[in-house]
Amino acid sequence: MQILKDTAKIIRKDIINMIFKAQSGHPGGSLSSVEIMTLLYFEVMNIDPKNPNMDNRDKFILSKGHCAPLLYAVLARAGFFDITELDTLRKLGSRLQGHPDMHTLPGIEISTGSLGQGISASVGIALAQKLDKKDSYTYVLCGDGELDEGIAWEAFMAAAHYKINNLIVFVDNNGFQIDGQTCNVMELGDLHKKFEAFGFNAIYVDDGHDFDKLRNAVVSAKKSADKPSCIICKTIKGKGVSFMENNASWHGKAPSEEQTKQAILELEA
Repeated sequence: MQILKDTAKIIRKDIINMIFKAQSGHPGGSLSSVEIMTLLYFEVMNIDPKNPNMDNRDKFILSKGHCAPLLYAVLARAGFFDITELDTLRKLGSRLQGHPDMHTLPGIEISTGSLGQGISASVGIALAQKLDKKDSYTYVLCGDGELDEGIAWEAFMAAAHYKINNLIVFVDNNGFQIDGQTCNVMELGDLHKKFEAFGFNAIYVDDGHDFDKLRNAVVSAKKSADKPSCIICKTIKGKGVSFMENNASWHGKAPSEEQTKQAILELEA
């Protein structure tokens, strides 16, 4: 458990440093999902960084592709590419573009960025795994603001219709999106009941930063025999940095040098 916590702390510092050096990026939503992705990549998923195209691998889709700094930090720390490359985020010619590009970087299953489309792609990928009789899972991480997109719910209907029980959706339910609180931009209602109504095995995690609770949710999701699963995780936007937490203005801007120093000190405390 302590190893996961230490890894999450390192990844948070990576995110802050990357975005500061690029002076561009999305810190809020990247920081809110750190524990989810740390658990997946360092404990749950069947992957091999030395063989990223391994035939029977589990697959991860970052549907909220603007949070690419998180994905890049996780992939680098997991061994998919050298950590020094993190310093090139959003630089001209870098493989670490503003949104993930499957054609340039190992470990990226599909290019994402247009919200909702990663969810749809993950449904197709998971269905292909089932048709090919692969003993593997597809995990997808989406934001709660992303659920404003109609394409997401069309995909969820298809996942339930085809009984894609090897699909596990994580919702980063931090309550904020680019224009403010999700309840003010577009009220999402009771997500747990909504996903159940759409035919999902819905699981609610009241603290999406608690590794034990996240692990138990994944174990429960894998027991679903004929339904896709959705793990709705209550998280904190900008988690770990006091002036970013629950602050929509940090959805997509870079910290100054002084703010970066403060953020790193807080994360190291």
